[in-house]
Amino acid sequence: MTNQGVDLLTINSGEAEQPFCYTVGLEGSKFLTEIRDNKRFVGIKCPKCGKVYVPPRKVCGPCFTEMTEWVPVKDEGYLHSYTILRFAFLDPETGKEKPVPYGYAFIRLDGADTDFQHYVEIKDEKKVKIGARVRAVFEEKRAGKITDVKHFVVID
Repeated sequence: MTNQGVDLLTINSGEAEQPFCYTVGLEGSKFLTEIRDNKRFVGIKCPKCGKVYVPPRKVCGPCFTEMTEWVPVKDEGYLHSYTILRFAFLDPETGKEKPVPYGYAFIRLDGADTDFQHYVEIKDEKKVKIGARVRAVFEEKRAGKITDVKHFVVID
């Protein structure tokens, strides 16, 4: 389904269709542009409490303060929480079947105070644990989407 040349995400549920048109806003756009153009992550810092959000958002949750200070964060961090999935499905972002097993994790990037959710490559399940150090692997060709981060790999 298209709307003025824009592809919309459509969810089918029996006979019903529900198109979605979603924008990531200024903060999300800058975040994705930095990944696409520079293969790096940026966060946004609260001027009141100093909390750094990745992914960025406009207002600090605890302080209700508008944030405008962009800060670089590392492409490395640690697994804060994760799960290992053993069933294949079509990834809605790519339309390709996810290889199994694969991990999905909450990752605390170095320099951030919030978690970033993404896939983790599973090569040795014994190394995948809470606190394991991980690094982002970026796609060679990037398009300004979250899938420009291919996955994270365990590095320790």
